[in-house]
Amino acid sequence: MAVTFRILPDDAEADVEALQTKVRKALGPALRDLQVQPVAFGLKAIVAMTIISDSEGGSDRLEQALAALPGVGSVETVDVTLV
Repeated sequence: MAVTFRILPDDAEADVEALQTKVRKALGPALRDLQVQPVAFGLKAIVAMTIISDSEGGSDRLEQALAALPGVGSVETVDVTLV
């Protein structure tokens, strides 16, 4: 499955570069693409596309791992597609 996550920092002035590094480490080999997109009022979201197996709970585990990272305000699964 291809799963796309939208990760928002907990603060508009958060260091997005440092957060990107944490996201890359948390997702590891599942990560396929990582982009930074402006949201509003200086807030930037990290959009991460991953490829994972469609086993039960696969995307939930990644979403929980991302939400547990320091500096992450929220994580949303934006898209899930079979590959």
